[in-house]
Amino acid sequence: MLTVARLSTTPVRGFALHHPDAIELGPHGVLGDRRYTLLTDDGRIFDGTKLGELVQLRAEVEDGADGERLTVRFPSGEAISDAVELGPPRDVEIYGRRFTARPVIGRWSEALSAYAGRQVELVRSERLEQERDRNPVSIVSQASVGELARQGNEGRPVDSRRFRMLIELAGADRPHQEDEWMGREVRIGEAVVRVTKPDPRCVITTQDPDTGKRDFPTLHVIKEYRGLRDGHALDFGIYADVVAPGRVGIGDEVVPR
Repeated sequence: MLTVARLSTTPVRGFALHHPDAIELGPHGVLGDRRYTLLTDDGRIFDGTKLGELVQLRAEVEDGADGERLTVRFPSGEAISDAVELGPPRDVEIYGRRFTARPVIGRWSEALSAYAGRQVELVRSERLEQERDRNPVSIVSQASVGELARQGNEGRPVDSRRFRMLIELAGADRPHQEDEWMGREVRIGEAVVRVTKPDPRCVITTQDPDTGKRDFPTLHVIKEYRGLRDGHALDFGIYADVVAPGRVGIGDEVVPR
């Protein structure tokens, strides 16, 4: 039986992952997941593809009496925590998607620029109904990650957190079973998703999920045993849209339709 083995979210793209016991899936996936993004001064995304060590930062968002409160914790032990104040909305484009975001006013951008070694700005997506700033749901099975380890790591485990997938599955009959669900609906806990496309991987998957340092030739191994899609894409895992919102928790059953 397929079940939910792990859930992974983070308030800020590229930062350390959280592993909640349960999430609420809606049209944007988990509403607060990766809602904050770092941008360079020319408006490009600044994430783990530019600086793997971003994963050593931990962000937490809480609802307080003064509104949303954001805390960013640095490896040095320093923490910046304050109520979130937003600037005027503007158009942002990331990986070909255009959406509305607002700059976050406060000390975060200055401190994050110092950590990154270049000027960056923290922004928060508005998550408007007609806009999309990312694929809402990502899924991979432990069987697929196990096969990657078998193919390229002499059987030693590969930490699946490097793929930064929202939902990780246990109980697959075979590696990459999730690839067979393309175009199908899948019930996950109380929610229903529709699988839309494979997930093409990037350099982040080569990085240790705790340090951000490269420690495994993930892309090379995928290419060697899975090949390229359309001559360039290195697929591993799947993306999905939310058809019916609902709660998803650890241990929930996963049923392809």
